[in-house]
Amino acid sequence: MRIPAMLLALVFASSAYADQVRAPELSIRPMARSGGAEMTTLVSANRGFDRWIAGFRSRALAQGIRPQVFDAAFRGVRYDVDVVQKDRNQSEFTKQIWEYLDSAASETRVRNGRDALRKHRSLLSEIEARYGVEAEVVTAVWGLESAYGAYRGSTPLIGALATLAYDGRRGRFFEQQLVAALRIIQSGDIHPTRMTGSWAGAMGHTQFIPTSYLAYAQDFRGDGKRDIWSDDPTDALASTAAYLARFGWTKGQPWGVEVQLPRGFDYSQTGDRIKKSPAEWARLGIRDMRGRTVPNHGRASILLPAGAKGAAFMIFDNFHVIERYNTADAYVIGVGHLSDRIRGDGPLRTDWPRGDRNLRFAEKREMQERLTRAGFDTKGVDGIIGPNTIAAVRAFQRSRGMVPDGYASYEVLRRLR
Repeated sequence: MRIPAMLLALVFASSAYADQVRAPELSIRPMARSGGAEMTTLVSANRGFDRWIAGFRSRALAQGIRPQVFDAAFRGVRYDVDVVQKDRNQSEFTKQIWEYLDSAASETRVRNGRDALRKHRSLLSEIEARYGVEAEVVTAVWGLESAYGAYRGSTPLIGALATLAYDGRRGRFFEQQLVAALRIIQSGDIHPTRMTGSWAGAMGHTQFIPTSYLAYAQDFRGDGKRDIWSDDPTDALASTAAYLARFGWTKGQPWGVEVQLPRGFDYSQTGDRIKKSPAEWARLGIRDMRGRTVPNHGRASILLPAGAKGAAFMIFDNFHVIERYNTADAYVIGVGHLSDRIRGDGPLRTDWPRGDRNLRFAEKREMQERLTRAGFDTKGVDGIIGPNTIAAVRAFQRSRGMVPDGYASYEVLRRLR
């Protein structure tokens, strides 16, 4: 699992990546309702929050936010206990990739995506012509981010971002987003009362965070506003295409192709660091699911998101462009596969190791510690399964006569124990 970049996508974030900034004066945690005691706690939190706002006001004005804009945006803002609880109570577990894809490319989402594409065909064709990003890809991002606009989020953004900035766990990041949100309001694109989104600060049909909005949002019709919040998805869809184009989208190149590996395949050849042309992969026995050589769309890597027992993909540069939206492999494959399904392709052909379960964060750290103690150095213990850990897992698997696919499974941890 990788860490998200362009969007918040906090469900994928690890506490190891949290900013280490000051703790809030008073933390609000889930507690039994206790009448007066709970009210006292909330009042204390609001007092500390109000003091923080006063200090932040000076910092915001120093960055060019006009006093009247700040005061209008913060009118009625209060410490949001629900936002803090959602931030702190995110599950330690993330879905296995097959569980994620079951939802990301479900028959309902595929059907709704095809309907959305038909309904907005003229607009999406215009966007494709201007930015060079296929309509199906833009539609797939829309489908995963907000179910084609059905779930854009209704949380007031200024209050949520201020609460998260004050709360401290990722304070510097959220303060940066809060200043960006104020800049958006100051530009006239949105009134503070209409600036809503997810509890974590992502906005509109395709869930831009404020800094990404400032950098990439589009006024597609030239009406003077970049409106990603309204029921009309025009600016939001154009903004998504512009973002992907900015980071190098190649029209006509697939994100990836499901492939089959030959018996005896050298699994050390998998991963982002190894790139070959499709013809070179074909000489090693790799074919698409119909047994053909994959067309030459440029240099590519082989990705095994669930190890040797799951689907294998030959991934191209466009895979890495989608990563700029959200760098979790499951998300990238979800967008890519959903776009293929919307275009008319069928489901993936390979099954998944559905009996496996994800490792907890603590178990990933334990695996790294045990691998290193056993002589398979992971170059650090951070709970993140990156290239060094994958290489260590592969070396351990090889030493135990396992398939050396580098997949950090519970079975590997069990054997290490």
